[in-house]
This record gives sequence, C-alpha cells and structure tokens, in this order.
Amino acid sequence: MLERLLVGETISLDLVNTEWIHHGDKVDFFAAEGAPELWLREYGFDPAEEDVETLRAARAAIRSLLESPGAEADARMNDVLSHGHESTRMTDGRPATASAADPGWGAAWRTARAFTELLATHPDRIRQCAHPECVLYFYDTSRNGSRRWHSMETCGARTKSARHYRRYVSDEKAGRP
Repeated sequence: MLERLLVGETISLDLVNTEWIHHGDKVDFFAAEGAPELWLREYGFDPAEEDVETLRAARAAIRSLLESPGAEADARMNDVLSHGHESTRMTDGRPATASAADPGWGAAWRTARAFTELLATHPDRIRQCAHPECVLYFYDTSRNGSRRWHSMETCGARTKSARHYRRYVSDEKAGRP
C-alpha cells in the first residue's frame, strides 16, 4: 500500500494531499489498490456508497481554489457543492443541521463543504509547504501562524540543508573558510 506523506490535516486538505510529487513525478494516492476505500473509511464513509471520481472532482476543485482562485475555480467548486445541501430543523426545541448529497457524492460534497467553512473562518492559516518542489497543503495551527513546511523533518530539513550547502559553496568560491 502506498503511504501518504501528510496525514492528520482537515478533511479537505487531507483530500488535496492525496496527490503529491515524488522525484519529479505526480503521485495519486487514489490510483493505488484499495487506497480510496481506506481514505473513505478513515473519515467514516461507506466505500460502497461513494464514487472515487467525485472525490477526484472535489480534490481538483479545492486545489484549483488554492492555486488559482477566480471564476473558473469558483465554478469547479460550485459544481461539487451543487450535489448536496444542508437544512436546519428543530428537534426537541433545539436546532439540528442535516446534510444530504446525491448518490456517490457524500464524501466529495462533505469535503468541499468543509473547505468552504475553513475558507470562511481561517483562510490565512491555509498554507502550501514552502519547499519549492512540494505541493502539499496544511492548516497552520502554530501559535504565531509562522509554520512554513508541511513537515520540518522532510521539507524543512531539505530546505535548510540546501541553503547551508549554497552558503558553503559560495564561501568556498570566495575563498572564505
């Protein structure tokens, strides 16, 4: 089974992060045998009721909003969101929200809906990893909002190592010890 690089993010960013770059090649976690079913079960969905292509559509819509917001990205997201709805009803004197989605669209719609909530509440905390070759996104929960890499152990260390190496080479060429 293919191992994902970044897990534990919000459902919407976790969906986006099912695609990444490995040695210059795009990897789609959902292309691995059993991977879509695993992802769906992790979030409490019944794989038999969901369509992987709708998840890919939601992933593409969210990534589009993250990477190139605008009318086209809005249209992609609105298409996914059009496959479900929420309603509020009173039950025992208390409001309760229920959601419903078209068959096969439950996970995709819920994930897209969760992303809209994230955008509405904390858009400044949604970040792409600062490593130039990384396409992963994360929700910055650091106290001061200064997290730069999806993982300090991988991209953070690679970035700092490359910077150190460039300085070393530069100093060596300049004849500095």
